[in-house]
Amino acid sequence: MPGRGQRWLRCTWRRARVGSGWPRLDVRELNMIRRDALTEYVRGSLWVLPTLSVLGALVAGSLLSLVKTGSGSPLAFQGTADDARTLLIGIAGTMVTVIALLLGLTVVALQLSSTQFSPRLLRNFLRDRPNQIVLSVFVATFAYSAAGLYTVGVSGGGRSASFPRLAVSGAIVLLFVSLGLLVFFADHLLHSIQVDAIMSRVERNTVQVVREGVFAGGEELVGVPEWAVPIAARRSGYVQVVRPHLLLPVAAEHEVCLRLRPRVGEHVVAGTTLAWIWRGSPSDPAPDPQRFSRVLDAGVRVGFERTLEQDAAFGIRQLVDVACKALSPAVNDPYTAVQAIDHLSVIFCALAQRPLGNHIVRDDGGAVVIIPGRRFPEYLAVMCGLIRRYGAREPTVAHALLRLLHNCAAVVADDAERCTAIEEQARIVVTEAERQVAQPTDLALAYAEAESVRQQVAKNRLTAHTLGSRPDESQIP
Repeated sequence: MPGRGQRWLRCTWRRARVGSGWPRLDVRELNMIRRDALTEYVRGSLWVLPTLSVLGALVAGSLLSLVKTGSGSPLAFQGTADDARTLLIGIAGTMVTVIALLLGLTVVALQLSSTQFSPRLLRNFLRDRPNQIVLSVFVATFAYSAAGLYTVGVSGGGRSASFPRLAVSGAIVLLFVSLGLLVFFADHLLHSIQVDAIMSRVERNTVQVVREGVFAGGEELVGVPEWAVPIAARRSGYVQVVRPHLLLPVAAEHEVCLRLRPRVGEHVVAGTTLAWIWRGSPSDPAPDPQRFSRVLDAGVRVGFERTLEQDAAFGIRQLVDVACKALSPAVNDPYTAVQAIDHLSVIFCALAQRPLGNHIVRDDGGAVVIIPGRRFPEYLAVMCGLIRRYGAREPTVAHALLRLLHNCAAVVADDAERCTAIEEQARIVVTEAERQVAQPTDLALAYAEAESVRQQVAKNRLTAHTLGSRPDESQIP
């Protein structure tokens, strides 16, 4: 019996079909795709919220200008029209200076993050919501004050003694709010460029992706037969998001198997193969790749940069970059590299408990959608390999890597493949450290940690053997 989700997918697809035979997505699905892409763009843009804040400030100023208050009201501005114009001019000029200062400090923070840590961390600063909110309030205060100069103290091209007193009071309120946010921004900026805060944020975001965004895998990758038909990519960029729930109904409708070539986070070039489709036998009619191009555009989002939505390797790459930069001769800061490895330990322990690898979705009719993925040994080899080669001369780095491997070994339980990968990486780390470090006594902690890794792996294998040899109680009479 097909599951509820599969029946819903089939019904959605049947309602979306048209007589021409071209796949057409449901309007709700198209809106969802556009909304996801728009949300991802807005979160990384510095101009969207300030633009909306300017519009909101102009609307608020217009509404407050319609409220008539006397000079005796405690909420009304108590000065004359000339005093109000002078106040608005001063606020507008001050906010221009403050905005220039804010942007200058932001650029300095971005430059420091790019050169000292990793250029891939710039995206995190651009997506920092407090920075966007502070800039939006400053810009809104300037727009509110500048727009008020068109109505305060002037009417029909001449001088006027009447003016919207409540609206002028609103400018004063915005000024004090901006003053408080300026102090907050200075504190937030100083904390946000600290290496501990940067790595902690990357760790937190990546662990969330590991738990919610990474596809569950574990199956062997299905080979591509000779009669498979390639589908070319329409644009160049990185695979950011894959939506199998949009691809499976199309594959089921045409009774084909669909396999993507790149993994999430990998780069594709326009005109090269993005996916293959094939039917069960070479004698069956070959599927038309043009019918699937539009659906692939919706089901596989390709952008100009990598994102963290489904790509845990991108978060790992950011922390690995921090470690490698810290180990470079120009910086020579091994403790920062050790801190990066400690944060990577949290991510890899989360990965070690997840089913990783190729994600395969099947339909009752035999249709298959195959999304290639990274296995745990691949994640481990790339991370350990880069940091190990840069930090081979520093025993504390080798000790930190072995501590990471020990933590992973403690949570993988009886997974033979992962235990073997952990044991192999520990052996390589020790061998490389012995080759680069002149004094064997400097490696005492590394040797002790390597022995702990070996013992933990042996314990896991013994547990797996014990469980495997235990008789099935359901078969005991």
